[in-house]
Amino acid sequence: MKKTLLTILIVMIAVLGLVSCGGSKEEAASANVSDGSEDLLIDFEVNLAGNDADNYFTWKTNVRYMAAEDSYDAASGASVAGSTHLFMMALYDVEGKLTMSSGLRGLLLFGVNGADQVAADNLHAMKNSDGSITIQYVHRGTAYRFETDKNGVLSLPETTSMSRKIGTTANEIEPAYSSNGTPAGVDFDKVFSSDAKKDGADADSMYFWDGDLKVSLSNDILKITGVLTSVAR
Repeated sequence: MKKTLLTILIVMIAVLGLVSCGGSKEEAASANVSDGSEDLLIDFEVNLAGNDADNYFTWKTNVRYMAAEDSYDAASGASVAGSTHLFMMALYDVEGKLTMSSGLRGLLLFGVNGADQVAADNLHAMKNSDGSITIQYVHRGTAYRFETDKNGVLSLPETTSMSRKIGTTANEIEPAYSSNGTPAGVDFDKVFSSDAKKDGADADSMYFWDGDLKVSLSNDILKITGVLTSVAR
């Protein structure tokens, strides 16, 4: 009798184990899927030719319940609504893990950093023959590159920026990558020909951003708009 009871208990434990494993697999299968909610709205514009009067960066997130209609304040030399630090809420989860490309956060802040910063970091964009748009800049010694698809779309999380450290935090660039030691003289094709790394969300972040950002470039005006969804891992 004791052996029979022991056998039954072992079988029950095994069955419960299988059910538990099965539930975990179902949960894993349903994870990392966007529900289409509008968790982060982005509207960005910057004049690459050097006039910052109409530059702006408007954003709103319900993940951290933060929002800003922001622009550059020439008097203070900073963003009016403080997006430079407030948008960090959308870049990191509560454990300090990246939820998007740090290079993308840097790119969006050009809308509130003034024309001098655009020139100092050599922010520029170009349309390619297939309709895609390439965006590049250097900030604090790190070069970044973004490539949209032929429709001018950056799809997250698939699209990441490429980055490579090529200088110091003071933007003093190694001679191998710049003709004059500054971002203005950087040969981006040489920079990204090798040893570049993908710059996206951390693999172990609590969530990541999913969705499409539409990029347009016309008469030196670079625009980025879109709605992103936070997806739990």
